Amino acid sequence: MSLSRVLSRGQLGIEAPRVTVEVHLGGGLPSFTIVGLPEASVRESRERVRAALQMAGFEFPARRITVNLAPADLPKQGGRFDLPIALGILAASKQLPDICLHNREFYGELSLSGALRPIPGVLPAIVAGHQAGHRLYLPEENGPEAALVSDADTQLSPSLLALVAGLLGQQPLPGPPAASAPPQPSEHCLSDIIGQGHAKRALMIAAAGHHHLLLMGPPGTGKTLLASRLASLLPPLTTEQALAVAAIHSVAGMSRTPAQLHQRPFRGPHHSSSAASLVGGGSIPQPGEISLAHHGVLFLDELPEFARTVLDSLREPLESGEVVISRASAKLTFPAQFQLVAAMNPAPSGETGQHSRDTPEQIRRYLSRLSGPFLDRFDLTIEVPRLPPGSLTQGQREGPTSDEVRALVAAARQQALTRQGCLNQALAGHRLGPGVGIPAAGLQYAERAVSKLGLSVRAFHRILRVSRTIADLAGEDQVGKAHMAEALGYRAMDRLLKELSSMTG
Repeated sequence: MSLSRVLSRGQLGIEAPRVTVEVHLGGGLPSFTIVGLPEASVRESRERVRAALQMAGFEFPARRITVNLAPADLPKQGGRFDLPIALGILAASKQLPDICLHNREFYGELSLSGALRPIPGVLPAIVAGHQAGHRLYLPEENGPEAALVSDADTQLSPSLLALVAGLLGQQPLPGPPAASAPPQPSEHCLSDIIGQGHAKRALMIAAAGHHHLLLMGPPGTGKTLLASRLASLLPPLTTEQALAVAAIHSVAGMSRTPAQLHQRPFRGPHHSSSAASLVGGGSIPQPGEISLAHHGVLFLDELPEFARTVLDSLREPLESGEVVISRASAKLTFPAQFQLVAAMNPAPSGETGQHSRDTPEQIRRYLSRLSGPFLDRFDLTIEVPRLPPGSLTQGQREGPTSDEVRALVAAARQQALTRQGCLNQALAGHRLGPGVGIPAAGLQYAERAVSKLGLSVRAFHRILRVSRTIADLAGEDQVGKAHMAEALGYRAMDRLLKELSSMTG
């Protein structure tokens, strides 16, 4: 009897638990059995492994072969275990010395010819294997993802035969490709947008404090264009954040290149998206759009056209920064610390005021598609009006450039982190006071304004957070009434609803 052990990694959300592939060759009639909670794709590896070994010139043992994927209670799916199973058979049949497998991890799907195919979601396994101090062996086509973890001990191979030759020291195996040149700054500048100084100011505040932003205005006023600029105003991802984002994209089958590593993700799902596509789910849970926007921007255009249940499913992730997907076999948690930016028309016809074709009641029904608790999640809601006549023909660059705004945003964020250890949007309600530079007089001023406008306690806290960000952008330690007044100016939805209420009685 012969027994071998090969290390690999499974996939559970964005985690990569260690899987030990045990191969036993026993007496009796020839057979090939895989145990350890394998799904259909794993059970099918028997035929792939058999053909790959024979095509590579190895002997497939005519023995009773039992493969155990431990731990047995962890579901296994995909073709990532083909390579460790094949190596385990070679080691158990003495065609490969056991010493070649010690402190090493192997991942890869085998084709019938013995070539190694890339596997999706390999980045979490690379990170976990590197943290365990193991040398990692991957298919050659997974090289770009392996390059993201530059200090990992990783080797690549195009085929099973080449990998075995490398393990035996007969030929060297290459490492991941060198990281490409750093990404070039975006060619799109905030100053390229004509007019809309109020909206640009709101973008700056949103970027500095990680505030959620709602843009309202008629069609063609630049709402989508403004939203697309937000990610470029944010500081680059740290290495830790970049790997977390890349791991989520890897699990979803969307690899990020080294040039994209430190760029903030920007996701813009269509308004017909389901709750599962937005939040995540499936029989094998996959990350949704809110997780793909982790540490980046989620942009929802035509906001009232989204199903109300879909929008309300965002409320908890917006507060907690994560989404929990429960299944009978496991409960998975995907990170979802995203910044929400939405755009909408203020009325069904797209216009309000003298150009509107809608009655106040029609506008109220249109806006009622958005629940009050969901609208409360927006720190800033602003109007994006039509440009005055003559603005388009001037065609001049207006306002600060993206580079200038980015520098101001970085300074304001650093001031907040130094003062309280988090960005202003994450400040708990009980901390909004003198301890973070909001004097008692400022609190009373904001409370009177909220009472007059009929706003909620959550809106009161959001006004305080926005005013704290405005003060940070000005380099002020204390929040003054001018900062509070400006923060109250970014409540366009509240003003619209109050106006409609007075018109309909």
